[in-house]
Amino acid sequence: MWRYIMLGVIPLRSAACLAVGSELLGQYRLDSNSLRVTEELARFGVRVEEKRVLGDDVDCVADAIRELLEKVDLVVVTGGLGPTADDVTREAVARALGRSIDHSAELESWIRQRYAEYKRPMPDVCLSMALHVDGSRPLPNARGSAPGLLVHVGDKILAVFPGVPREMEAMLESDLVPELEARCGQKHHLERTLLLGGVVESETEARVRKLYDRFGRENVTILASFGLIRLVLNAEGEGESVQRQLDEMEAAFREVLGHDIAGVDATGLEEVVVNALRSRGQTVATAESCTGGLLGAALTEVSGSSEVYFGGVVSYSNNAKESLLAVPHDVLVKHGAVSEEVARAMAFGVRSRFASNWGVGITGIAGPTGGTDDKPVGTVHWAVSGSERTWHGVARFPGNRSVVRQWSVNAALDSLRRRIERGID
Repeated sequence: MWRYIMLGVIPLRSAACLAVGSELLGQYRLDSNSLRVTEELARFGVRVEEKRVLGDDVDCVADAIRELLEKVDLVVVTGGLGPTADDVTREAVARALGRSIDHSAELESWIRQRYAEYKRPMPDVCLSMALHVDGSRPLPNARGSAPGLLVHVGDKILAVFPGVPREMEAMLESDLVPELEARCGQKHHLERTLLLGGVVESETEARVRKLYDRFGRENVTILASFGLIRLVLNAEGEGESVQRQLDEMEAAFREVLGHDIAGVDATGLEEVVVNALRSRGQTVATAESCTGGLLGAALTEVSGSSEVYFGGVVSYSNNAKESLLAVPHDVLVKHGAVSEEVARAMAFGVRSRFASNWGVGITGIAGPTGGTDDKPVGTVHWAVSGSERTWHGVARFPGNRSVVRQWSVNAALDSLRRRIERGID
């Protein structure tokens, strides 16, 4: 439909992301597009040096585009391409580059065709989406009606996509990736993430530090989150050499970290647990107090969990613990609901009630109230029950109520993961 002429092939090395939309500056919506863009650029060794979020102000957006093009090789703008008055990105691009912007009959025809496919009449306000910045290449939108645009500015590239994530992702693959392949050659940057459970950031750093001299500190990133560690390994090269580098790095880190590594490129411990159960033909049920069903919710987020997750009991009150899980009344009276004894009884009770291979129990004080000198806020007990025995764990987790509850879920999942992997039930 549209043709353009590539300039001289000069490698792209640096990039910036600019998200446009006043709604992104409020408390209800975040810019997630830059995460996906960064992920794609990393495959080609293009480093994102800056991210910005701006409101719907044409002058501010134009100034930002102009400034970023002076600093980096590639600028990716998302948002502000719709038909409403606050969609100012096209005009901002024209101002930033000092180029004219005119109505395009070809773009209008394409937009009208899109609305015809939706079996809807095209409102007149949508004509604003048919504006064309001189020297740009319009990008058809396979999943929407707002076209994007791509401009070569000397040796640099300005790519502008809609803000709707699914529309942006389609254009990213169809229009920007070919540019990256042409400008970055066969040299690719790949990542591999090792997921660790039951460890903390400082401990992990101390154990892997000796590997930095071998692989380069810049090629290892440690990300900590509520009892989980994501160890991101990076490698850059051509062809199969990148995979070989990552394989060598993973082997070295496995030798140091051992069973603390729960999975590779996994979304979370829940995915690891579900896959481990499926591969062994085993099942689990959950009993939760302070987490209020978060453990069950995490497991059911994983596709295929219906094969291994029998169900759960949210036993917030002592009566529920007694009637639904058969926790002995005298145990509750003697030790209190937040105790090793009750966590063990909950895990055993839910496994028996659902006739599953495994039972998991969690009880604690998430706060901000309810703590005592003996059992301060953040105190959590969890237990994993198998056919032969029941394992127990306890910790005082830091943070607010939400954080304590997430720590608790991850601690329980990691305990279950370790029991399953060792084949002891």
